Amino acid sequence: MYKLNLPATLGLNSVIRLSDNACIPFDPANTDAQAFVKWLQEKNLPEPAEEGGIVTQEWATETIAKLLPNG
Repeated sequence: MYKLNLPATLGLNSVIRLSDNACIPFDPANTDAQAFVKWLQEKNLPEPAEEGGIVTQEWATETIAKLLPNG
């Protein structure tokens, strides 16, 4: 499972992998980012960065497109 990194909501793109608190940048060459995209493609959504926040499927679709520009 993942959680948005607070800067991700401000345009700096990364998530936190909750199993080990690793910060994963939204870099298409990063294997952890590729795993995150696969997870998103399975209709999963990360936890919001802030309590009460919302992560939409639209955000996930846009993020997948950014990480898989040729996909």
